Amino acid sequence: MDLSWINVEHLALFIAVGFVAQVIDGALGMAFGVISNTLLLSLGVPPAAASAGVHAVETATTAVSGISHTIHRNVDWKMFFRLMIPGVVGGVIGAYLLSNVDATQVKPFILFYLTLIGLNLLYRGWRFPPQERQPKVIEPLGLIGGFLDAAGGGGWGPIVTSNLLVQGASPRKTIGTVNTAEFFLTLTISITFLSQLGWEALTLATTGLLIGGVAAAPFGAILAKRVNPKLLLMFVGAILTLTSVYNLVNSGILAKLFG
Repeated sequence: MDLSWINVEHLALFIAVGFVAQVIDGALGMAFGVISNTLLLSLGVPPAAASAGVHAVETATTAVSGISHTIHRNVDWKMFFRLMIPGVVGGVIGAYLLSNVDATQVKPFILFYLTLIGLNLLYRGWRFPPQERQPKVIEPLGLIGGFLDAAGGGGWGPIVTSNLLVQGASPRKTIGTVNTAEFFLTLTISITFLSQLGWEALTLATTGLLIGGVAAAPFGAILAKRVNPKLLLMFVGAILTLTSVYNLVNSGILAKLFG
């Protein structure tokens, strides 16, 4: 992993990316891991090291974000525990497998699935005012979301937030709860990765992401509280669709299917 070309002059870029990614993540319940992991992979960082670095950064950003969401009363604590515990279990399994096995083969299928979920959320937000219902499927989402987040370098927010919203959960409470539970997930995943890989993944790039992410963390909770729920639903759908399609195009899967 030759990242010797990255120096202090590039630090501002990573800080900016971290700031923007965390504002989006805090307001919409997803995107920091996807955006940051995509950036690191594009620089040539191996998947396991990229995921480890992103989760180390997210340990700090989700802590600040979770505190902010709690202050603004965006957290459903019953749902929090139902997500957090299975999420931690899935995260440990995913981090261990990615550190020791090539788990990237399933990524195209995950991206196709997330694209469909994103389009569904866009449709719901455009055609109908969100009708809040109590979600029924929670623990399995936590387990799957935690696993995919560790194995794919991002996925907790896209999987958990989007599926809870599809079930009719309150956008504001869902985003706040998912962000707050993510702290315990990222802390566990980071410890698992570091025990397997060491400190190699913590580079100047991840330092920049950390600075920008922590600085932006309080703003996302304010946006989640004040933005119209229908707009939140459409924003989540747009971000999920765009990032999934981008990763599909970048991976060359679409070219193989339609080329």
